[in-house]
Amino acid sequence: MTIENPSREKIGEILKSKKRIAVVGLSNNPEKTSYMVSQAMQDAGYEIIPVNPTIDEVLGVKAYHSLKEIEGHVDIVNVFRRPEHLPEVAKEAVEIGADVFWAQLGIANEEAYDYLKGHGITVIMDRCIKVEHAITKAR
Repeated sequence: MTIENPSREKIGEILKSKKRIAVVGLSNNPEKTSYMVSQAMQDAGYEIIPVNPTIDEVLGVKAYHSLKEIEGHVDIVNVFRRPEHLPEVAKEAVEIGADVFWAQLGIANEEAYDYLKGHGITVIMDRCIKVEHAITKAR
């Protein structure tokens, strides 16, 4: 199956209604893209939940070692990991019942995409959540 993202309209609806984002691979280094993107989304009113086993906290929020440790529902799993790690993260996203799996710009994996679609999860790959948020706000 080929990776096909939802329409811009659908992405806009997702960003308007889904406000709790678990960020897998979020770095505590302010110069990293994951930090800058997550900080911008936090500033825009989204709840950011860091998922990174190598840090204790980032952006003033406790970091979790895995998605499974997070209490409560996760709307979006936003991933900043290399493509070969996506199938593993996809399995965790399904286990926790996340609504949306979002792989950042430059990140895609067909195996993970097929697995997630097979479990009814909305999948967005190779798109930046911050850029998409800016586009939907401009509309």
